[in-house]
Amino acid sequence: MSTQSETTFATRSPWSGVSTKNLSLWTDLAIVFAALALFCGFISLAHCWTTSVRTQTQIDLSRWALPVYTLLSVARLAMAYILSLAFSLIYGYIAANSKTAERLMIPILDTLQSIPVLCFLPPVMISMVALFPTTQFGLELGSILLIFTGQVWNMAFSVYSSLKSIPLEMLEVARAYGLSRWQRFIQLELPHTAIGLVWNSMMSVAGGWFSLMVCEMFVLGNRDLRLPGLGSYLQTASNLGNTRAILWGLATMVAVIVLIDQIVWRPMIAWSQKFRFEQVESAENPRSPVLDFLRHSKLLSRAGRVVVAPAQEALTLYFARGKAESRPRRPKDHREKWVLRGLGVVVLVGVLNSVLHMGVILSRVTRLEFGEIFWGAGATFLRVELTLALAALWTIPAGVFIGLRPKLAAATQPIAQIAASVPAPALFPIILLLLIQIGGGLGIASVVLLLLGTQWYILFNVIAGASAIPTELKEVCEVFHLPRAQRWRKLLLPAIFPYLITGFVTASGGAWNASIIAEYFHFRGQTFSIAGLGAVISRATDAGNFPVLVAASVAITLMVVTINRVLWRRLYGLASTKYRLELT
Repeated sequence: MSTQSETTFATRSPWSGVSTKNLSLWTDLAIVFAALALFCGFISLAHCWTTSVRTQTQIDLSRWALPVYTLLSVARLAMAYILSLAFSLIYGYIAANSKTAERLMIPILDTLQSIPVLCFLPPVMISMVALFPTTQFGLELGSILLIFTGQVWNMAFSVYSSLKSIPLEMLEVARAYGLSRWQRFIQLELPHTAIGLVWNSMMSVAGGWFSLMVCEMFVLGNRDLRLPGLGSYLQTASNLGNTRAILWGLATMVAVIVLIDQIVWRPMIAWSQKFRFEQVESAENPRSPVLDFLRHSKLLSRAGRVVVAPAQEALTLYFARGKAESRPRRPKDHREKWVLRGLGVVVLVGVLNSVLHMGVILSRVTRLEFGEIFWGAGATFLRVELTLALAALWTIPAGVFIGLRPKLAAATQPIAQIAASVPAPALFPIILLLLIQIGGGLGIASVVLLLLGTQWYILFNVIAGASAIPTELKEVCEVFHLPRAQRWRKLLLPAIFPYLITGFVTASGGAWNASIIAEYFHFRGQTFSIAGLGAVISRATDAGNFPVLVAASVAITLMVVTINRVLWRRLYGLASTKYRLELT
């Protein structure tokens, strides 16, 4: 960056009026205190998790209980996010770099992200409670894994889509310079995923808040399992119709979301802009006072020089040396072939065993229940497709408009996060009562609720795609005075297409997940329901009817696999070939 740019940066920084020495001192003190607070919080969590298991924990609806409940929920969300991030990078990398694995992994990912959280609930919670029957750790780990199932899928899709859309010229340069897999991952692939991964991470955490009420308070047959947290607080308040507690819980959630946005996501967005694929520097970039503050830390700078840089260099040299010293692989001997065949047989036996057990379970489902599942699947499918169409009508133009204007994106990002994070069950009583008063019903309310749970996936991905458009391409459109329609057809839609497909795929999964709330709801001792697969799943979970729950999960799986083969797989092929950004 030039000297003039650095002077401008210093002038615009909110910390420019503070001396560098004092600012560095305050930055280092803030980092030390934050580290100590995290350490103390981790010790307290470990103590809580090792206590004896509690059933039917009483949830205190007093506002004074909210600080502790909020910290517990944030800790679960953070752990689930770390687990989701690691899984997404590994899964997306393997799927993008192996055509054989891609044929299997992407349909599996699409299927899993479309299965509602309640379908994961019984096996996850039963397994965790069985593994840790005497301590609270089983319930806590089960809750984190359930939040993980609501966060991870769109992040994995984002990594996969970004890796598939890397320009061919950049890949050829990496091969020409003989970069090892590790070097290519660190220097090319991981930076290329940064912008999309950051925006989808925000959407994932928002999805975690959305499903928190299900993940902290669950019923398995006659067993009432709940954990103290903001989600269980809102769920209990909603079940009792306590409007004051609902408002207190929502206000606390909004405050936490805004705080996390300022401390975590705004700095991440500003930091990720340095990975934009462009040859001309953008005149307008998002800024973050927190990131500017952290850049003055001598402690972080020294840790980077002493710890991070040597470790990165050692790993780079190790993998480069391993590649240079590698020899041509010898043909596999008979022993290796037999090992691979043995593993294949073990996997096949496991699959057959699972299919047989599933067949035994499905044999207990009556014809009437199968008919209910069939018609419910059709009704939910139509609602999901209608919801996607309605969401696309406003999210695509709005997302492009916001993504092309970094300052507007910085202003609207917290608002979108708050709207995406507010749990649907907390809003559902208000929406339902309002629609009943104006002449609507649960049919319209269910579509509105599905929109609340799906439209944000498309919006966040479109914003990420628009913000990643190279500056020089936008300047070319300005120079040649392209009309608006031609600009959309030649630049905007092709540029956001890979992100848009990821948004539609994850929004579809979000709609299927939200259907369990939109089609079946408890309020003030009454149950409101409408025909649909989400209602079938919720009703089966409440009753502990595992055969119907399995049959409904199988129905969702078959529908999602079919849609994946017919539609999404072909569109991903277009995104990685026809709409790949190239230098020439």
